[in-house]
Amino acid sequence: MNELKALIKRNTKLFFKDKGTFFTALITPLILLFLYVCFLGDIYRDSFKLTFEQMNIGITVPDKVLNALVSGQLFSSLLAVCCVTVAFCSNMIMVNDKVNGSRSDLTITPVKPSTMALGYYISTAISTLVITFVATGICLIYVGATGWFMSAKDIFSLVLDAFLLTMFGTALSSVIIVFLSSQGQISAVGTIVSSGYGFICGAYMPISQFSETLQNIIALLPGTYGTSLLRTHAMNGAFLELEKLNLPKEAIEGIKDMVDSNLYFFGTKVSDLAKYGVLVGSVLLLIVAYVVINIIRNKKPIVK
Repeated sequence: MNELKALIKRNTKLFFKDKGTFFTALITPLILLFLYVCFLGDIYRDSFKLTFEQMNIGITVPDKVLNALVSGQLFSSLLAVCCVTVAFCSNMIMVNDKVNGSRSDLTITPVKPSTMALGYYISTAISTLVITFVATGICLIYVGATGWFMSAKDIFSLVLDAFLLTMFGTALSSVIIVFLSSQGQISAVGTIVSSGYGFICGAYMPISQFSETLQNIIALLPGTYGTSLLRTHAMNGAFLELEKLNLPKEAIEGIKDMVDSNLYFFGTKVSDLAKYGVLVGSVLLLIVAYVVINIIRNKKPIVK
């Protein structure tokens, strides 16, 4: 246990000591929020307006409620991406140790490969959570400035969602990065993940807009369920306001379908409890896989 604590402390200090890596990871959510507001905000707003017009419900949705829907969708999209992509940046310590030879020094010590693996995982999770929670706080300020209808329960649920999705992102990055051995490789992988993950998790474009075949394929990916949970809790207050406006239940469910708050697995609606089950199960499975890979890769041949 003392060895694990020492490794966690060492790796965490190394991450925050590298100001370039830390500030790059920290500023990423801020840049994304700015880009989302500038380029996606109007698109989301027009989409909601068009949806209400097509429903022909004869009810005028106040701008404050409309803003809450838009900010909630932007908020959840940002966190869905950052919780995973920032983890790849935070996990660079593992690669750096291979490059500068520190990993070789650690492997000749009595520290078990499983302990070393968990040390990297937990320290990366801590570093990523710091950035994730800072991003959450900034997004809550943005939501408060545009249209606030969130309850304390919604905020708690969002924090829990961000925590679990960060654990997933850290585990996923660990499984991938354990095979990398240079900064060029991690940079290439980070670029691919940053550019592609937002699409396959439904952050940039709701999964409901894809073809049925693609929806079924994406429904097999655990990150999709994390995005759906974030979407539900970030927009729940706005959905309740729509109910108070006497918007038909079918119309509200249609909006939830549109933004992936309601998620379907091969045509069957997935409950929030099932979404949490998929996310937690995926985290545990990836962690076990990551530890086993480290044990196998660091197994020393027996000298006769």
